[in-house]
Amino acid sequence: MEQLFQRYIHAGAFSRDPDALAALFTPDGILEAPLVPPAGPYPHRLEGRDAIRAGMAAWYARPAAPTPAVDVARSRYVLHATADPDVFIAEIDTAFTDAGGMSLVQIFRVRDGRIAHLRDYFTL
Repeated sequence: MEQLFQRYIHAGAFSRDPDALAALFTPDGILEAPLVPPAGPYPHRLEGRDAIRAGMAAWYARPAAPTPAVDVARSRYVLHATADPDVFIAEIDTAFTDAGGMSLVQIFRVRDGRIAHLRDYFTL
């Protein structure tokens, strides 16, 4: 649980590497952001490793307004095991260096050591 989560954070938030991120998912894996509008800039739902790779590559490549830098020392997360050994929950509080932050919850469903379904609850 901890190792997979750390690899996911590194591949996505820190290195923004769509290939490394997609490799963490099963071939039929799903990356879903239920609170994000379906027609918005962040992918609402991506099904399959290839769609995850392409969708996240497009997200990472988009021209965007400057985003606040993450203050790693003040950011926190807690991983919660569930009654289902293939499901864990990440509760994340991200702090920014200038001010403010962002809180989110992620629900991971794992199969054979890879992410089969990730629900990422956040708003832009």
